[in-house]
Order: sequence, then structure tokens, then C-alpha cells
Amino acid sequence: MKYIPNILFLLLFIGAIVFFATNVKKLIRNINLGLDVDRTDQKKVRISNVIRIALGQSKMVTRPIAGFLHIIVYVGFILINLELLEIIIDGVFGTHRVFFPLGGLYNYLIGSFEVLAFLVLVTVIIFWIRRNALNIKRFATLKGWSKKDGNNILYFEIVLMLLFLTMNAADYQLQVLGAEHYAKADGVAGAFPISSWLIHPLLENLSQGTLIILERTVWWLHIVGILTFLNYLYYSKHLHILLAFPNVYFANLNPNGQLDNLEAVTKEVQLMMDPDADPYAAPEENTEEEPAKFGASDVTDLNWVQLLNAYTCTECGRCTSSCPANLTGKQLSPRKIMMDTRDRLEEVGKNIDANNGEFVDDGKQLLGDYITKEELWACTTCNACVEVCPVEISPLSIIMDMRRYLVMEESAAPTELNNMMSNIENNGAPWPYNQMDRLNWVNE
Repeated sequence: MKYIPNILFLLLFIGAIVFFATNVKKLIRNINLGLDVDRTDQKKVRISNVIRIALGQSKMVTRPIAGFLHIIVYVGFILINLELLEIIIDGVFGTHRVFFPLGGLYNYLIGSFEVLAFLVLVTVIIFWIRRNALNIKRFATLKGWSKKDGNNILYFEIVLMLLFLTMNAADYQLQVLGAEHYAKADGVAGAFPISSWLIHPLLENLSQGTLIILERTVWWLHIVGILTFLNYLYYSKHLHILLAFPNVYFANLNPNGQLDNLEAVTKEVQLMMDPDADPYAAPEENTEEEPAKFGASDVTDLNWVQLLNAYTCTECGRCTSSCPANLTGKQLSPRKIMMDTRDRLEEVGKNIDANNGEFVDDGKQLLGDYITKEELWACTTCNACVEVCPVEISPLSIIMDMRRYLVMEESAAPTELNNMMSNIENNGAPWPYNQMDRLNWVNE
């Protein structure tokens, strides 16, 4: 009977980690459905970007208030969960505050965790007010699951911080009372500057038995809450907590205005421009190989970094709030482009799971069923969305690949663009005038 709680804890912990690992494996499988692209160059620059952007939050603070608040939650939540190591050891072996022998350092750490927990609690409440009461446009436009998911995370953090502080307050009172298993011969284990002020006064008149029940209850709820939060991440936009680091590392290092060229088209142009090339030469062998598709119509036509982008999107809306097309009333929302890509990728992944690892054509694709032509052609390719993204996501790269498909596979460019390209082909310029007539305006 003595070891039943320890066994239950171990089973719960292992089960949660296995479930999390299963979802991570599924996540990696889905990302690898994308085309291969090499992002292994300039390793020092990439590592520097991770330290500066992902870890240092440098692009978050371009909007100072939201950026500062986000840093508090980010740093606080990460550091507070360092105590998870002690909770796991105590849970498995039945010990109590196993790191207490660290002495003054331990007291300093626990005290710091409490201060951070309080700051996180206050900040999360401010975030909830901003998201739900201040009618900020980039949050107000979120509907359904996206809005609910953002609030769920805030509720998770509020509950976890309150459980953490309540657990410490009950533990502190039990140590003061000299309760068996809790009391330490060398004094109180830990420093409790926040819980002793905020929650402890509510517990002073409780009996020792009631305090033990309370402490054990909130201890279990706290660890179950953390493990639940960990496994909720896969279904949430807060997956960026884990993916922001690889996403920044593998981001495109070329200047934002530099677009990549399709290799097949480049070779064709080079052949046309080569005076020594034989236009009647026999084509290369391997004719059985299917010609590469120009552009992208579905998620499997995108590269794996673009799919990683989709899973990393925080849905913060900075891209959409900076998009000139969106600001002038066009249908385009870069945030929606990323959310649609992720939703379609998840749909493809579920299709594969349901068909024993094989994708069965479902008659759908990203283009048309999720993202419309009107959205794609509304983009001005100004790169505003790429510039402001806190984690280096590029909605523009997906837009451009889907445009390429429309133009080169379906010949479905807008009339204005077709007219311009016809003029370039026939007149050597975008205007509908013969080259011989180009200077007639001078005579007028």
C-alpha cells in the first residue's frame, strides 16, 4: 500500500510521455510529406538567429507592451517548470523536496519561482483581457476553435500557477507544524515570498490532516495539469513553444525580396540562351520519370520547411495586421494561409492514418478547398508578413508556389497579368504598343 502512489505516478508519467512521443512521431511524419529542401548552410548564422530570435524574443519586442508581457510568461513558465525535475523524483521515490540539501541556493530558486509564478499569473490575466475585452482586431477576428484554443492556454496557465502557489503554501504550513514527512530538521525547505502572503493566511486555521489532503490534492492536480498541457500542445497553436527553435534555425536566409527560381525552368532558359546547344538533340534518358509539377496545389507540393512553418504558426495575427492587402479590404490574410495549410496537412495525415499508411485521394486539395485564387492574387509580395513574424514564418513562399501552379499548370492568371505577359512577349514591354510606336508621345 505504501508504494501505490509512487507506482501510479510512474505509470501516469510514462503514459503521458509515450502519448506525447506518439504525437511527435506523427508530427514529424506529416512535416516530412513535404518536398526536400536543403537548409544546412551557414550554420553559425542559423544558430545566432535561434539565440537572438527564438530564445531572445527579439522580434516580439518590436511591439513593446505585448513583447514584454510575452517575455514574462515565456521566461516564467520555462523556469518554473524546472521544479518539475524535483516533482518527478519526489513522485517516483516518495521523497519530499529532494533538492533541499542545496541550502540557500534551493531557497533562492523556490522563492524566484514563486515571484515568477505571480508575474505569470498577472500577465496571463492581462492577456485574457486583451484577447477578450479590448476588441483588438487581430484577436477579434479569430472565431471557433482558434479563439477557444487561445483562451484554453490562458486558463491552463492560470490554474497551473494557482496550483503551484497553493501547493507551496500548504507545504510551508505543514513544515511549520512539524508534520511527518514534511518537516525538516534544518528548518523550512524553500522560501515562499508569494504563497506565504497570498494563500497561506487562508490555511492557517486548517488541521494537519486537512492540510495533508489539500497539499496532496494540489500536488497531483499540478503534475497531471503539466502532463495534460504537454499533450495538449500537439492540438494547439502553442506547439510553437517547441517548434519555434527549429523553425527559426531552418528559416530562409536569403534577402526577403529574393525569390527562388524553379530548377526545371532555369535549365530550359539556359538551354535557350546557349548558342552551342542543339535544339534537336535527343532528350536525356530516364523518360519514365514523371515531370516535376510547377508550383503547388496541395500540401505535398510544398517543401518540408513550409509545412514546419504551418505547424509553428502562433496565430498571433501580426502578419495579417501588417498586410497592406488585408488593410485595404482584400480577402488575403497571411495568418489564414498558414492556418489553412496546417488544417489541410492534418487532414492528409488523418487520411494516411485511416488507410494503413497510404494516402487515398479524397478529392480535395489546398488550392480551392482551403485557399482561394482571390486570396493568392491579392498579395502584393511586399514581404510585410515575413518581416513581422516573431518566429520567421513565410506565408509569402506558399502564396508564390501556389501562384506558380495557377500560371504554369493551369494558365489561370488574372486577365490583367495575362495581358501584361502577352505584351512582353509581343512588344518587349508591359504596354500594348508596338516597339516602333513607343516614342510617338514625343511628337505629341
